[in-house]
Amino acid sequence: MPPAVDVLDLRKRYGDVTALDGASWSAASGEVTAVLGPNGAGKTTMVECCEGLRRPDSGTVRVLGANPWQSPAAHRARVGVMLQDGGLPNGARPVALLQHLARLYAGTAPDAELVDRLGIGQFAGTTVRRLSGGQRQRVALAAALVGRPDVAFLDEPSAGLDPHARLDVWDLVRSVAHEGSAVVLTTHSFEEAERLADRIVIVGGGRVVAEGTLGELTRESALEDVYFSLTRSAA
Repeated sequence: MPPAVDVLDLRKRYGDVTALDGASWSAASGEVTAVLGPNGAGKTTMVECCEGLRRPDSGTVRVLGANPWQSPAAHRARVGVMLQDGGLPNGARPVALLQHLARLYAGTAPDAELVDRLGIGQFAGTTVRRLSGGQRQRVALAAALVGRPDVAFLDEPSAGLDPHARLDVWDLVRSVAHEGSAVVLTTHSFEEAERLADRIVIVGGGRVVAEGTLGELTRESALEDVYFSLTRSAA
């Protein structure tokens, strides 16, 4: 089976700044792939190219076999995206927003399960602008998953959450992968990568400096040590 996400020799420049310098990696359906990298390493640009939000200068990106930059609406309906800033309308209320989004997809399950698992019902009557950072995170995650996507790109899904909510998010992310979706999450948390990821991609200096399972990457050193060693040399 071909990978759900396939990135080959991806390159992107912004003026004199090289954001991506030949990055290559892949993600499979039914797995969680964690993308780690310091700020400025190129991971956000790389994932945005996969989401169809940015066009690479060269290289190829295939998501579910299609070029995300030119993909039609039917393809985009199979991809869920959780952006770092949430992208949520400030005047909306969480449950009403999720109900609206669910109606845009054919054959989606009721959103009540997501509302319950993420504890969104506790603040259902509060507008987005009045939500805490952690509450916004939970709504943004639910919005990315409400269409039951075949591929989900999640940008730091547990950032700003308290320990109980973080565990709830991790359980949900694992269950989405177990149901057959490819989950690609960016994170700065070594614990999150170790707890969730079937495969880990480490980005440094616009390149993928390591890729593999946790066991493959940590044969001789802890993940944190491997990360710092590789990203320092790639800077």
